[in-house]
Amino acid sequence: MEIRRALPQDIRELLHCLKMKSKYAVLLVFVISLVIIEKENNFISRVSDKLKQSPQALAEANSTETSPAPAKNSSLASLQELDAAFSQLRSHLYNITLQLAGDRDSGPRRHVLLMATTRTGSSFVGEFFNQQGSIFYLFEPLWHVEKTVTFLPGGASAVGSALVYRDVLKQLLLCDLYILENFISPVPEGHLTPFLFRRGSSHSLCEEPVCTPSTKKVFEKYYCKNRRCGPLNITLAAEACRRKQHVALKTVRIRQLEFLQPLVEDPRLDLRIIQLVRDPRAVLASRMVAFSGKYETWKKWASEGEAPLREEEVQRLRGNCESIRVSAELGLRRPGWLRGRYMLVRYEDVARAPLQKAREMFRFAGLPLTQQVEEWIGKNTQAPHDGNGVYSTCKNSSEQFDKWRFSMPFKLAQVVQDACAPAMQLFGYKLASSPAALANRSFSLLEEAQPAWVT
Repeated sequence: MEIRRALPQDIRELLHCLKMKSKYAVLLVFVISLVIIEKENNFISRVSDKLKQSPQALAEANSTETSPAPAKNSSLASLQELDAAFSQLRSHLYNITLQLAGDRDSGPRRHVLLMATTRTGSSFVGEFFNQQGSIFYLFEPLWHVEKTVTFLPGGASAVGSALVYRDVLKQLLLCDLYILENFISPVPEGHLTPFLFRRGSSHSLCEEPVCTPSTKKVFEKYYCKNRRCGPLNITLAAEACRRKQHVALKTVRIRQLEFLQPLVEDPRLDLRIIQLVRDPRAVLASRMVAFSGKYETWKKWASEGEAPLREEEVQRLRGNCESIRVSAELGLRRPGWLRGRYMLVRYEDVARAPLQKAREMFRFAGLPLTQQVEEWIGKNTQAPHDGNGVYSTCKNSSEQFDKWRFSMPFKLAQVVQDACAPAMQLFGYKLASSPAALANRSFSLLEEAQPAWVT
């Protein structure tokens, strides 16, 4: 495997193409085999018929009851067994041929990128693709890149981070999971690691053959939830990725849609980008709970009014909203390279009608929505309580999506509205003019989704 990693990228891509073509070569071999076996079977059948007639013809010609019966029975039994064996083999090869043809006709290989920011419901929406058995799904693989490579916000550093994220995404979409070994700490040994972030959030990494027998005395920082597996074998994971029909990734660490153009135009990829957004007031309220330590200033200012709200905090909020808005405006303009490959989705719409939005997203991506996905959505959107914590994907989504408005101080909502007004207007989030309007459930803070967002 070390030799494989040392090969130039062009050669590795050529080998990958050859591997893909070998599938059709196998199909051709089976078809030729069927033709040959059919001809041989017909020939044996004709010989068998002749032998069946020979003893009777000889008996009639000699008009004697000689004793050819044992030879007749022995010959017929042998030929019948041989004929049955060939028929069984032919049936087996025919079934395999149909299976291969079915794989070929199941449609092109799709690549889906769920692009979001933290606390927008991306883990919940990502589960739609994680539950689809034919999809190889990865949960936040860029987490390792962010932890390993340090970039300063803004300017050239922001561009540098986007380029690194983009190049890693490309390799992952092509099932080159070895790229992560450059960022996982400690460095994997023999392509084995117990440190892949949130491994248990990707079904494909917790099923056979990727799930290897657990090893005693090996500390698993990130482990599978429903079964005991040994350290992740990246080689087996990459092979599983190539066996799956489609690939989907979820990330909150890349926001610049324009940097993804080389991925969209890469002939090896058939990429669909789904950008998930959420009301920035709800995002801030959720982050203040999930990342409490980072938002102490916000909480003190909102509850006590003692500590002043630093301008850099507001500017960071404004910058986040603007980066999301700029990417969305680019996608909605439908430039030639992105036409038919971008979809804007609001989390609130998913929460109100999860099955309907799942169908729309799968239709956009060119993927079938299986019964397993539908059952998961039904089971995990009707929970009586808001799951088991801030990272739960099990919740009564239709009741929980705007719960934030009843606990957020109005002056905090005003700060968000002032900083994020352009983005809120683009996405159809209404501004609250008073504390009463913010806390009044009958006053909807959400405009109807625009049809243009679907494509």
